[in-house]
Amino acid sequence: MFKSGLSRFTRCFGLLAVSASLGLSSLSAQAGVMPPSPEIGAKGYVLLDLTTGQTLADFNSHERLEPASLTKLMTAYLAFAALESKQIKPDQVVPISTYAWKAEGSRMFVEPNKPVTVDELLKGVIVQSGNDASRAIAELLAGDEANFATLMNREAQRLGMKETSFKNATGLPDPQHYTTANDLAILAKRIILDFPTHYKLYSTKEYTYNGIRQPNRNRLLWIDPSVDGMKTGHTESAGYCLISSANRKLPNGSDRRLLAVVLGTASDQARTQESLKLLNYGFQMFDTVKLYSARQPIATSVVYKGQEKEIKLGVPKDLLINVPKGAAANLKASVEKKESLVAPIKAGTVLGNLKLTLDNETLATVPLQALSNVEEAGFFGRMVDSAKMWINN
Repeated sequence: MFKSGLSRFTRCFGLLAVSASLGLSSLSAQAGVMPPSPEIGAKGYVLLDLTTGQTLADFNSHERLEPASLTKLMTAYLAFAALESKQIKPDQVVPISTYAWKAEGSRMFVEPNKPVTVDELLKGVIVQSGNDASRAIAELLAGDEANFATLMNREAQRLGMKETSFKNATGLPDPQHYTTANDLAILAKRIILDFPTHYKLYSTKEYTYNGIRQPNRNRLLWIDPSVDGMKTGHTESAGYCLISSANRKLPNGSDRRLLAVVLGTASDQARTQESLKLLNYGFQMFDTVKLYSARQPIATSVVYKGQEKEIKLGVPKDLLINVPKGAAANLKASVEKKESLVAPIKAGTVLGNLKLTLDNETLATVPLQALSNVEEAGFFGRMVDSAKMWINN
């Protein structure tokens, strides 16, 4: 019933806003339609829904802050990429330098004369948050940590982390080592989406190396069974930080994944509690609504000088959006499209936009793409349509 009403609405109204990407634009945390977010005791935070691409809550998400050991997400990301490209192998033995062995702070307890593999080092980085393991990975991939930091910054720019500067592989304090909650969310999201098999390491609750058993510092792995990652961080100057991700089932059986980045809390307990608050807020205060299926026609436009007289517009992936709990019936959609198009047209070309509003607040704009190719008509067909276009204009 909702979908049919929505379809009728799309045929009647125009759209003003234009989005350059297929993904939904962010829900504004300040929008009047948003349910009030919980009080979070942190220097900065952001809550993303990775299923819809929406930002559900944020505070100081673009403020420059220290990442502490959350830095190791990038260390792991580069290692995952090297594994996927066969640059390194999981069972490859890595030599341990004195520099890595003497790393201060949290450690995996590697030793210079004891063989250790890439797979073991990654567990040391991810589960035990080992600074020694992180330095060993850096030296393996780039020769030394300074060169590795260059690789980290290059990759950060490629991923769109424009508010980040890395100086080391560990997260130990440095005046030029900083990031933001928003940039860390970008990085965490890319690990989950780009390396789903390797991401499973982040749910490991403990790891033993060199006879020393160490638990994962992410307490949410024991508290909430839907949480399957990701990483803790702490220094005296950064405070206690946590990036957490949880996957829960929607009523229709499909998955919904949220990602919370919480920076600069007062204690280990606080980062756990504040992260859980954010995750529960996202799951409990919003409904996920499926508006259209992948490649479902949403609108049509007339085509001149083509072998087809019209073209259907839609989206290449299922279109879902989060709305405040119980507000789905008030969601409205409108379409802006060019009524007269000229062939040839390639499938995937953006030819219009879909605007989603709730109580007069814009929630998202989504580009509408051509669902098929339209080839150019023959000479006679083009001549006839040229005449039609001249008359209509």
